[in-house]
Amino acid sequence: MNKNRLEAFSDGVVAIAITIMVLNLKIPRGTGWGEISAIAPLLLSYLLSFIYVGIYWVNHHHLMQPVHSVNGLILWANLHLLFWLSLIPFVTAWVSVAPSASPPVAVYGVVLLMSSFAFLLLGKALLAKEGENSRLALALGNGRKNQISIFLYILAILLSLWNGIAGLCVYVAVAVLWFVPDRRIENLGWD
Repeated sequence: MNKNRLEAFSDGVVAIAITIMVLNLKIPRGTGWGEISAIAPLLLSYLLSFIYVGIYWVNHHHLMQPVHSVNGLILWANLHLLFWLSLIPFVTAWVSVAPSASPPVAVYGVVLLMSSFAFLLLGKALLAKEGENSRLALALGNGRKNQISIFLYILAILLSLWNGIAGLCVYVAVAVLWFVPDRRIENLGWD
């Protein structure tokens, strides 16, 4: 099966997720700086979630770059990832209402954790098709960054049960970790 439909559908889901998040932004009631500070949690949760969705979009693009075709397992693994990404607008809205409350911050972390796990599974499904000696395998390496992220998400979820802000700080740290681009796939010079 051609990978183009998978990529187009994934791009569409990501675009819809971002659209839903931006539609949840509320216009301040007044024109002063105080009104902006009143919606700061909403703006900051949107910013963090936009960065996360963007990171997944960029990494999905890089992951699919060397792939020429997909199979059923890859399609299902991709849908698994898209399911978790589609929940980001919901948890973003919940966190924006109560950014220091444990339940929304913990659930936000569960969605991020499951997204990371789903991305890992997608990579494994692609490697199963492409082969352990493929250029994709060379580009992906040992997946240490993804493993570190999963550990940090679990830590953040546990921390957020004690203090929501502490959990959010770890989520920001993981976003910073992924915001720094991984050039391995680009450096292999895909055609």
